[in-house]
Amino acid sequence: MRILITNDDGINAPGLQVLTDIAQEIAGKDGEVWTVAPAFEQSGVGHCISYTHPTMIAQLEDRRFAAEGSPADCVIAGLYDVLQDMPPDLILSGVNRGNNAAENTLYSGTIGACIEGALQGVRSIALSQFFGPGNAKLDDPFEAAAAHGAATVRALLADTLWDSADYKLFYNVNFPPVPAPDVKGMAATTQGFRLNTRFRADAQTSPTGRRFLWVRGGPQHEPTAPGTDAAANLDGYISVTPMRADLTDYDMVATLEDAFK
Repeated sequence: MRILITNDDGINAPGLQVLTDIAQEIAGKDGEVWTVAPAFEQSGVGHCISYTHPTMIAQLEDRRFAAEGSPADCVIAGLYDVLQDMPPDLILSGVNRGNNAAENTLYSGTIGACIEGALQGVRSIALSQFFGPGNAKLDDPFEAAAAHGAATVRALLADTLWDSADYKLFYNVNFPPVPAPDVKGMAATTQGFRLNTRFRADAQTSPTGRRFLWVRGGPQHEPTAPGTDAAANLDGYISVTPMRADLTDYDMVATLEDAFK
């Protein structure tokens, strides 16, 4: 198996090394793991692509490249430059430092890479490590992802879990904020919503008198509805959420048609 990996925390992020180990275990001794990751951190860029300016790419080691662009740019670079004559069988994105559950999913560059992978017709899985009091001070706060990542990916590689729709499935995986032995298993979930959490901007004036805004997130341990991603994570489960890039609200189509009559 040939696997392309990327992330949004940058080429030197510790979570990318965790993902490398997961990918190498999945690929096996006869497989290949190729890395195309952002040269610098790209958290929060979503599915952004560098459409109006070029992206510089540099080879750092054998099968390891850094691109000055977004995670989606890295996927495009991997498919059309680095691996143009030998497309990957699988794209893995992560392991993100922090959760990409609930509303975080909509901002995530980790998820953006998988959206691009799915649009390009390649099986894609995003992996993120929820942080919290249960794991933030561990010697390896990624230990839940490291211990359970390969098994989770293997479980998702079954042919019955993928389809050939125009907007293809991809999977969003979040590992719970607990030590590896305390992980209770995997749970199929929907995307949650934290009722009391919003991104916001805090103003600050520089020593030169210029005004700057810092974007900040809200509390990450707010409860979400039962059966959703963050709720499962906070209960000790690995959340696995099937997703598509199709943003249509199909439940509203008939209502809208009636309103137009």
